[in-house]
Amino acid sequence: MPIAESMLPEFDHETATTRTLLERVPEAKAEWKPHAKSMSLGYLASHIANIPRWASATLERTEFDVNPPGGSDLKTPEFDSVAGVLERYDASVSAAREVLRRTSDGDFMVQWTLKNAGRSMFNMPRASVFRSFVMNHAIHHRGQLSVYLRLLDVPLPSIYGPTADTE
Repeated sequence: MPIAESMLPEFDHETATTRTLLERVPEAKAEWKPHAKSMSLGYLASHIANIPRWASATLERTEFDVNPPGGSDLKTPEFDSVAGVLERYDASVSAAREVLRRTSDGDFMVQWTLKNAGRSMFNMPRASVFRSFVMNHAIHHRGQLSVYLRLLDVPLPSIYGPTADTE
């Protein structure tokens, strides 16, 4: 079985689950933070919606610089509305799925480097980068989002099984 074919069911499951959380973000609480050092709810939702866009940078390039010398930094789109976040998320998931689907096993084994201001932060095969930098990164922030929503008393959907709100 090709690598892409083995990753697609996981990608589809995780992105669908993430969408159910994004749908529940209370727009009126977009500026809310659980702690002064935390990102706002709206920023977190926008960041999560943006992560699937990194599939293209991961699977179609050999390196990515989040802060390129002489260029502009990687920016998370501003939170405008839940509908806007969902629209961006759906588009980025669709594009990511297509890139993933057409990536060959050989292309998954190509080395890829993440840089910051020209300095290498890490180097791994694209398959590992896709799983960690794209998938696991989104799952990590989805976990944060679920805590934010719980603290705001928003009912949580099933993620890997029933929650106190779905039983």
